Amino acid sequence: MGDGVDPGRVGEEVLSGMKFGAYAERVVVPAARALPALPGYSLEECAAYGVNFMTAWVSLTEMARLRPHDRVGITAAAGGVGTAAVQIASAYGCRVVAMAGSDEKLARVRPLGAHATVNYRVPDFPRRLREAAPGGGLDVVLEVVGGEVFRGCVASLDNFGRVVVAGYAELDYSWWNPWSWWTAWRDAPRLSVTKAAEGSIGLLATHIGYLLPDEQRLLDIWGALTAFTEEHDLRPVVGRTFAFEELPDAHRFMESRRSVGKLVVRVE
Repeated sequence: MGDGVDPGRVGEEVLSGMKFGAYAERVVVPAARALPALPGYSLEECAAYGVNFMTAWVSLTEMARLRPHDRVGITAAAGGVGTAAVQIASAYGCRVVAMAGSDEKLARVRPLGAHATVNYRVPDFPRRLREAAPGGGLDVVLEVVGGEVFRGCVASLDNFGRVVVAGYAELDYSWWNPWSWWTAWRDAPRLSVTKAAEGSIGLLATHIGYLLPDEQRLLDIWGALTAFTEEHDLRPVVGRTFAFEELPDAHRFMESRRSVGKLVVRVE
């Protein structure tokens, strides 16, 4: 324990985040960043809550300036960030269009508050997406896939729409494979200024890791988020829990794209 840390916090259940090094039996974080565990949540739920709900909340409320009745599209809606975003947008009073790559995953997100679902692996995905957002298209998209999914979402935006990129799951490159550099460049989310000007649409991006040094800003956003989730009784979706010794299995399962919700690794 460092100087100036309240000794009364010893033994307190907390959750925290770090850019690197979390796969360890012990980690060191600033005391201000060791946030009290959320009341009524298991430790697994707390682990699933932090990064996922913060990413969804910052993307939707801080970046996209979400408003009630907005038509909101969420890609990878069955993932950790996606399941959080569906719940937040629905509780905000928005029309939620959940997107995923399989009908099985879409069936899992409907009970979370999705008003419509669209499989982005079907050939006419952009048309179906526009039909799911009547009145001109989507106002907000939280996008974490990239490639054709990103382009389809941009094509489905209404005037003054905003797309927030919080990841790019389809970006796949290896240093030893120069061809993969080309495909990664091709699939990276991008939007020309000319195209954006045609509909007065905006492209934004989120990476909450850059909030970590700004502790006061982080705590202010965290307070607003936890108050909102408590008011609306929102909970993270824990898809599966792995033992620390099963880390390779956890990664293989995540890479299989079969997971729903957040995968959690438990250190005994």
